[in-house]
Amino acid sequence: MRWSRSLIPTLKEDPADAEAISHRLTVRAGYVRQLAAGIYVFLPLGQRVISKINAIIREEMDAIGGQEITMPVILPAELWQQSGRWDTIGGEMFRFKDRNQRDMCLGMTHEEVIAWLASREIRSYRNLPQTWYQIQTKERDEARPKSGVLRTREFVMKDSYSLDRDVAGLEVQYEAHRKAYCRIFERCGLKYSVVESDPGMMGGAGSHEFMAPSPAGEDQVALCGTCGYAANLEMAVSRVAEPAFPAGSLEEVATPGARTIAEVCAFLGIAPALTIKSLVVMAESGPVLALVRGDQQLHEKKLQRVLGPFRAAHREEVVEATGGEAGFVGPVGLSLRIIADETLRAGRYVAGANKPDTHLRGVVPGEHFQAEFADLREANAGDACAKCGTPLTVERVIEIGNIFKLGTKYSVPLGAVYLDEDGQERPVVMGSYGIGPARIAAAAIEQGHDADGIIWPEAIAPFQVHLLVVNVKEQPLAAMAEALYAELGAAGVEVLYDDRDERPGVKFKDADLLGMPLRLTVGARARKEGLVEMRRRRTGEVETATPAEIVARVRALLGQTA
Repeated sequence: MRWSRSLIPTLKEDPADAEAISHRLTVRAGYVRQLAAGIYVFLPLGQRVISKINAIIREEMDAIGGQEITMPVILPAELWQQSGRWDTIGGEMFRFKDRNQRDMCLGMTHEEVIAWLASREIRSYRNLPQTWYQIQTKERDEARPKSGVLRTREFVMKDSYSLDRDVAGLEVQYEAHRKAYCRIFERCGLKYSVVESDPGMMGGAGSHEFMAPSPAGEDQVALCGTCGYAANLEMAVSRVAEPAFPAGSLEEVATPGARTIAEVCAFLGIAPALTIKSLVVMAESGPVLALVRGDQQLHEKKLQRVLGPFRAAHREEVVEATGGEAGFVGPVGLSLRIIADETLRAGRYVAGANKPDTHLRGVVPGEHFQAEFADLREANAGDACAKCGTPLTVERVIEIGNIFKLGTKYSVPLGAVYLDEDGQERPVVMGSYGIGPARIAAAAIEQGHDADGIIWPEAIAPFQVHLLVVNVKEQPLAAMAEALYAELGAAGVEVLYDDRDERPGVKFKDADLLGMPLRLTVGARARKEGLVEMRRRRTGEVETATPAEIVARVRALLGQTA
């Protein structure tokens, strides 16, 4: 492709609102343009990257028996009403009425459509198993779109769905997808981890996420370098050391003005691990008291798995439920439901007394209050791995894929059933599997860049070679570059040819910004010695070759065979 005939609008400065490196570089390098908040146009180079990622995805999905289909973006409300998600999904779903006043929505995901299709096309056990997939536009009214293409309102997603006779069949397809996803990310040149995750609104028996480490990520995962344990923080479990508990009986202590854990500990001269942090929340059933150890943080999604939807209680609700005010709330003497973190099963603690400026010392769970116990706290770096005891690390990551064991969550309400060998009607057992191509591209940039620009993995770079001539008006150089462009193209090498009448410094800066794996320069060495410079973008290594050698040398560097 000739630059002079292409749309490659590079910029000298970063966009003012860009925080993530991938956001800054994709805009500066002319890969994308923002139309509105969370809505992007992919320009020619950006589209080439996405097309290459999609090609890899298709190859790997086809290899495990996937069949590509295309489902609509506009969906009737009835399917979502049948599954129950019409009422449980919040404002992130785009909803509207058609001209006949029928409720419709824009598809965020397509489990309901797959179950609807299976209910009409799957009749017998002989029709199973099946794997259907699409690469399709999704719409989600993201409350806070940010970080460029990492968090958008409209995005392209590969979603696939497995249909099986039973759970054993689902397990086989789930593992096939897991391995296929690993191959996809490896081929795309990404570092990643596979972690346990919360199924969330998807539901089902279990799920895993594929996470690419990056400071721009909005998720965090806990990892063990010894046994390989890996989990999203919303699922991660760990072990923490038990403090040395002091002896003593239950007693009230005055703590004037000491509301926070830090203030109480400073006033009483104790460690945070010897205190109970009490939080009043409002669930659908009413007020609930959630407890974690004072040196720990409550993870809201863990509490939500126990309680269902909830919100923080307002000040007046705290007073009504406990008789005390925030900062002095505790579990002793309360009749409301109490859910405590597992670390509070034993010990002797300081907790709020439900009286102003007062705490209780010597509070023993099970003796002075009764509670349900669950894993509520957030795992921290340095906590012991629950499996092997090695200190965990916590890193920020980008979610690039996920897989879910749906079971019969959608097939039962939507009537997706089949007749087994005995003629008995059985529900189809489903799995759901998603990958974000744009997230793969952004993660590749987050993991591959330097101060000058993008460093693409070869498999998903828009072009393999960036050919530039330092002076198009110098006829011998221009003729050499034109001949190389033709020869490389004939040999099947993808070439971006910078044939602009532009200063050499501008061309070199643009080449580094765009990030193609190999740069060929027809310049001073060509003029003096008849040699073409070959520079690897990732390492900066420079070699030279004669024009006659270039095609073979380039193909060798790119790992191609004749």
